[in-house]
Amino acid sequence: MSRPGRFSRRAHDGAVSHPQTRDAAVRQAAAWCYLGGPISAEPRINDRIRVPEVRLVGPSGEQVGIVPLAKALELAQEYDLDLVEVAANARPPVCKLMDYGKFKYESAMKAREARKNQAHTVIKEMKLRPKIDPHDYDTKKGHVVRFLKQGDKVKITIMFRGREQSRPELGFRLLQRLADDVQDLGFVESNPKQDGRNMIMVLGPHKKKTEAMAEARQAQEARKSALRGDQPAEAPAEETAEA
Repeated sequence: MSRPGRFSRRAHDGAVSHPQTRDAAVRQAAAWCYLGGPISAEPRINDRIRVPEVRLVGPSGEQVGIVPLAKALELAQEYDLDLVEVAANARPPVCKLMDYGKFKYESAMKAREARKNQAHTVIKEMKLRPKIDPHDYDTKKGHVVRFLKQGDKVKITIMFRGREQSRPELGFRLLQRLADDVQDLGFVESNPKQDGRNMIMVLGPHKKKTEAMAEARQAQEARKSALRGDQPAEAPAEETAEA
C-alpha cells in the first residue's frame, strides 16, 4: 500500500493521481490531439452553427441583416436551402442561404478544370554519344523537336567514354549543331558545361506550356471532327452562294 502524499506504483506506470500532474497530463493530451488530429476545412451548416445570432445573406446575395439563429434556420427551411457559415471570424458570423450540395459540386468542378488547365514544367532528357551515327542523331533530334513543341525543356547529355574524355570539343560541337537545328523551336537556356564524364546543355522552348496544351487540344478536336465526318461551318454558306 502506498503512503499518503506519495505516488502509488500505478502513478509511476502511467496512471497519474496527483491533481496538478493530472491536469498537466490532460493539457498535454489535448495538445497532442490538436496537433495530430485532422482539421476540417468545410464550413459549418444548419444545426452545426452554435451562435445566438448571425449576419444573414440571402440566396441572391442580398443583405438581410443581423437575425437570431432560430430565425435564420427558419428562413433556410422556408426556402428549402441550407444555412452556411461563410465568415466564421466575423462578429457576428456571416451566414448565407444556399444549396450547399450544389455549391460543393460546382466548386469541385471548378477545381478540376483548374487542375486540367494547369501547366507543369517538365524537363525531358536526351542522351547522345560524341560519335553518334547520323541516323541515330536524326532520331534523337526528332524526339527533341517533339519535346520542344510540347512546351517542355530538354536536357541534352553527351556521354564520354574512355579516350573520348580527352576530346570534349566533340561533344561541344555536337551540342552546338543540335541547338542550331532546333533554333526555330527552342533556345539554349543553359550553355554546355562539363560534369564529370558528361557534358550537359539545357534547351528551353519558345512556346509556353499552356499554349502548347491549347494547340494540342485544338488538333485533337480537329482529328475527332474529321473522323466523324463533320463539315466546316462555312460550307453551307458557300453552297448557298453557288446556288
